[in-house]
Amino acid sequence: MGYEENRAAKPFSGTPLLLIRVLWHSFKNWQLRRETRIILSRLSDTQLKDIGISRDEWNKLN
Repeated sequence: MGYEENRAAKPFSGTPLLLIRVLWHSFKNWQLRRETRIILSRLSDTQLKDIGISRDEWNKLN
C-alpha cells in the first residue's frame, strides 16, 4: 500500500476559492429571494391574483 492510499481524507475537498464562490452565490440567491419577497409583499390582492397567487398562499410562503 502506498502513502496516498493510506492517507486520511481531507476535511474539505475544495479550494478556498471554491468556498468563497459558494458563499457568494448563496448570498446572492438569498438577496434575490429577499428582494422578491419585498416586491410581492407590496402588491395588492388584485395584482397577486393577476400573477396567479392569492394573499393566503403568499402568507403561507412567508
